[in-house]
Amino acid sequence: MKIFLALVIVALMIGVVVSLVRGIAAFLQSTREDLLHDRSTGPSAMQLKQNKMMMQRILFQGAAILVVAILLFAAR
Repeated sequence: MKIFLALVIVALMIGVVVSLVRGIAAFLQSTREDLLHDRSTGPSAMQLKQNKMMMQRILFQGAAILVVAILLFAAR
């Protein structure tokens, strides 16, 4: 069971890194026009992608914390 949870933690850590890199890549692809666009039309596509990647990263981090808590509880 502990080995399985350790593998799950590693998979979640990889998910965190992938979503972080994709979010940074979306941020770097933002152009000056993208930042200065008319805000009454809503967020741009790159801003939406950045937000999606941030939410995925938070989800992966939360899941990893939950798995670590389960692992620690099982070790007692």
